[in-house]
Amino acid sequence: MTWHLPLVPAGEPGADLTAGQDGATIRRTVLPGGVRVLTESMPGLRSATVGAWVGVGSRDETDGHFGSTHFLEHLLFKGTPRRSAMDIAEAFDAVGGEANAATGKEHTCYYARVLDADLPMAVDVIADMVTSARLDEGELETERGVILEELAMNDDDPGDVVHEEFTAAVLGAHPLGRPIGGTPDTIRAVPRDAVWEHYRWHYRPETLVVSAAGGVDHDALVAQVSDALAAGGWELGAGAVPRDRRPTTADATGVPLEGVDITVRRQVEQANVIVGSTGLAATDERRFTLSVLNAVLGGGMSSRLFQEVRERRGLAYTTYSFASGHGGLGTFGLYAGCTPAKVDQVTELLVAELERLAEENITDDELARSIGQLSGGLVLGLEDSGSRMSRLGKAELVYGELLSLEESLERVRAVTADDVRELAADLASRPRSVVRVGPFGD
Repeated sequence: MTWHLPLVPAGEPGADLTAGQDGATIRRTVLPGGVRVLTESMPGLRSATVGAWVGVGSRDETDGHFGSTHFLEHLLFKGTPRRSAMDIAEAFDAVGGEANAATGKEHTCYYARVLDADLPMAVDVIADMVTSARLDEGELETERGVILEELAMNDDDPGDVVHEEFTAAVLGAHPLGRPIGGTPDTIRAVPRDAVWEHYRWHYRPETLVVSAAGGVDHDALVAQVSDALAAGGWELGAGAVPRDRRPTTADATGVPLEGVDITVRRQVEQANVIVGSTGLAATDERRFTLSVLNAVLGGGMSSRLFQEVRERRGLAYTTYSFASGHGGLGTFGLYAGCTPAKVDQVTELLVAELERLAEENITDDELARSIGQLSGGLVLGLEDSGSRMSRLGKAELVYGELLSLEESLERVRAVTADDVRELAADLASRPRSVVRVGPFGD
């Protein structure tokens, strides 16, 4: 069965949708005030994963607030008027549950996996954090040090550095080019008032999506969410509607018109290199073609990059291609880790494989193998409640629709060799950037 979950238009705050898949039932309700609740009930599961998705990420920060989104991910666990930081931690530990959070470029998610009987507790605690964080000045200063240590840890990893530098090189001054976690300078500089202002502006009913999957009852969860948000002081009166998704096209102001060549010097044993360009937006209709292209080029041990760079020439242990899509923009790159003296040779091979893909159709065997790989991955990726919870949240915040597993498989199977070559030609024609991290001299 195919179903779509469009954004609810103004004037329809309580729209409800039900559909079935693999014995599971998916439902969606929009509460007065704009909060969206989505569930996937999975028969036989004794656990559930629930996530509170806030439609704000690092791209939404403005001058004076840089780093605030990641700061909030940490600070929401530091206490509310009803609970201390220890109370929050003990609530999940006492039932064998897990709680965590993640910040992205376009959304932030606070989530927990618990037994189905403990789901009301998880909803209450997470809603309390989202609606009523204290953002205590002392806790903020303590956490400022923790975040700086986190950034330092990432900066010690050349793999993290090369990906961060690549995104900045390709997207330039565009908000998507900023690092998700902020920089040491922005974290040191942002005051508590700016973080508080960022919190009060973005953490509102119309930006919140609550998704849950596993042993969950939709009507019960809707009631729990309503009660928990009301207890946190949120007004859920009629009138507000969900904030629109970002458009499928976006102002590309700040994205470099030409590729750049960057070398970052680190005293490490291995060089890390990425070659790439802008990619596809998250909602681009060619995203399924991109998945097939990525599988053929660098998505596994049978991919062209793995076979050419590692198996035939022995120039790298790790090599792959990747793509990241966002609202209106995306990135596409080819990565390898190799001996510093061989980085130029490896870079040439990465480029050559992309250009070969742009000039010649892939073989029937490659097409069939990549479609099989993606089809298996789609099915296996839905084997746990956490992945299904994430799928619901991203469908609402990123795509504006939820495709059934069968429709997703059909779109993958519909990709042709000509589609792959045409997209590869498009990507190969874009301004190309090269970023290296390693022990290079002047």
